[in-house]
Amino acid sequence: MGLTSLLSDAGHESATAVLPAFLSAIGASPIALGVIEGVSDAVASFVKLGAGWYSDRIGHRKPIAVAGYFLTGVATALFAFAWSWPLVLVGRVLGWFGRGIRGPLRDAMLAESVSPEDTGKAFGFHRAGDTLGAILGPLLAVLVIGYLEAAPQADPSQPFRVVFLLTLIPGVGSALAFAFMVTEQRRPANHQLRFWASVRALPQHYKRFLIGVGVFGLGDFAHTLLILRATELLTPEFGVTHAAQLAALLFTLRNVFYALASYPIGALSDTVGRRGLLALGYLAAVVMCLGFLFPVSSLWYLGVLFALAGTYIAVEDALEGAIAADLLPPDVRGLGYGVLGTVNGLGDLISSVIVGLLWTHLTPIAGFAYAAVLGLAGALLVVRIR
Repeated sequence: MGLTSLLSDAGHESATAVLPAFLSAIGASPIALGVIEGVSDAVASFVKLGAGWYSDRIGHRKPIAVAGYFLTGVATALFAFAWSWPLVLVGRVLGWFGRGIRGPLRDAMLAESVSPEDTGKAFGFHRAGDTLGAILGPLLAVLVIGYLEAAPQADPSQPFRVVFLLTLIPGVGSALAFAFMVTEQRRPANHQLRFWASVRALPQHYKRFLIGVGVFGLGDFAHTLLILRATELLTPEFGVTHAAQLAALLFTLRNVFYALASYPIGALSDTVGRRGLLALGYLAAVVMCLGFLFPVSSLWYLGVLFALAGTYIAVEDALEGAIAADLLPPDVRGLGYGVLGTVNGLGDLISSVIVGLLWTHLTPIAGFAYAAVLGLAGALLVVRIR
């Protein structure tokens, strides 16, 4: 599963790293980026809800997960043929539809593959493999752009289009890895499992946990907006192409911290508990947003903020999944992960659109201030949950 996620993230994160610069090259505004990220995350969320429940009902998950990885790997390459942002939206929605299919199924299979006392380690290890791909992907994008910009380009968007086409290789490879290297422990089918009745029957303590996650998610915008902000701050000094490369490298730094922190945080949570660590991760997000209130173009300063971004995402991804494994009974684990994904995705939609609107019609500072307030509220809610 870690190798599969490594390949998948190498594909779509290389596209993500250059997407803001590509949208700028074809004349799209920041609100377009917010809409693209928010709508695609929302689609993924609703798909997670249905896919998780359906896998609990039929008793197996692997074929659906393979299809999801394949769809994500192919859809990202559609960006190469876009001359306006709506086609990018279509490609992102299709790709995140596949991501939504596979996410809760993979997480449920992962939780079922280890003993409960090792759940934090398992999720941390998986996120580390996932994020290693997210490091390699942007580095590949930077190398390709650097190689192509040496030759005169009539179309400034051409280097980005080559990057998008190259994502096919790791994207399809991720589906093949999951198909041939992952073994599923099938369970008996439960055709009596009803969707809404099962949602209502989820444990109360899990529902309370989802409230804190949801409030934090309302301020947890897509990190492509961080890339856009870094590109804007660095462009006056370096020019748009070089600024896009530096922003992609900063995003790679974010992913390095994401990878390095994931396993230690997961393992630590098996020993000291997860709730307090998750609240600290949310507070790291607040500090990052406060840092972006200041329009500083120093690479060192931006590097610290991107490192904070990677650290808090590691905490969020490793511990939210591990806490869900602690709180959910096995017979509705797929559904429970689907609900968690839906809550996160709706938060991504609302936060990305609101931050994009504030950015476009007021100032980027207003967007980051909004995110900081919601992040702080989410941290306080999580730390109060028993």
